[in-house]
Amino acid sequence: MQESPALPKNAERLGIIRLARDSAIELILTSILLFGVVSIVRWVVGPSPISRAIPGIHAELWIVGASVALLLAGLILSPPGRASGGHTNPAISLAMWRYGVFPGAGVIPYSIAQLLGSVLGVVAARTVWGHIVAEPPVVYAVLQPGPGWSTWELFLVEALGMTVIAFVVGLCLAVPRLTSFVPWIVGSLVGLGIAFLGTATGGSLNPARQFGPAVASGQARFLWAYLLAPMVGAAVAAWLRRKIQHRREVLTHRLCGTISISSAPVIEDFPFLNAATRAIDTQSEIQ
Repeated sequence: MQESPALPKNAERLGIIRLARDSAIELILTSILLFGVVSIVRWVVGPSPISRAIPGIHAELWIVGASVALLLAGLILSPPGRASGGHTNPAISLAMWRYGVFPGAGVIPYSIAQLLGSVLGVVAARTVWGHIVAEPPVVYAVLQPGPGWSTWELFLVEALGMTVIAFVVGLCLAVPRLTSFVPWIVGSLVGLGIAFLGTATGGSLNPARQFGPAVASGQARFLWAYLLAPMVGAAVAAWLRRKIQHRREVLTHRLCGTISISSAPVIEDFPFLNAATRAIDTQSEIQ
């Protein structure tokens, strides 16, 4: 009996449908994230009763960081975040691929969805809050390096920051008892990055964080560094984790830590691959 060509084709079709759905979810999650970021900056940094009650830029950055941390953790733990993985960051998607728990074919669709979602989130914030979002000091929450910072210093610090985040996430997702803490770890690390790097690089740590604001404001001078540095940091983090934690495998690409414990990491997070594998094995036995 010949193997049915419909089996791998069906698995491929299911994979494309699953990837398209999850990419659409990432677009929505990232648009919510950027809407939230711009809204937080509008009220905490822009002219408002809240900003007038805050004593200075450093206090504002701590409030922005804490607010973004809670927003990010909430998105990861939301039902859509659990479904797609809650990456909202092309660098995280890249890291998960390098960790072996996310398909390489998914990195580009996820990244495009996240970048597009960034633009949509900024546009939504402008629509809701009006022209004040486009004016200083908000300016669509676009980031700029501090005085005296060169482009390469910006690149190095942003890459290093993403290396730390992706490395810690990889370590935690390889230990079952730590996976449930990952949403709060991600949120806390990003929040701390905003608080400590806000007056230096801006604390982007996410290509999608800067992309929408840069497009909307037209301030794209440093955009290449904000886009590429986190991706480099993610790749470095994956390399470091393999060197240091080589006896443990990352369990899931989902930042919520939802995992199965029945099979290999890549398969367990993409059930259609399991189904296709079982079907092909069954055909082989019939032969």
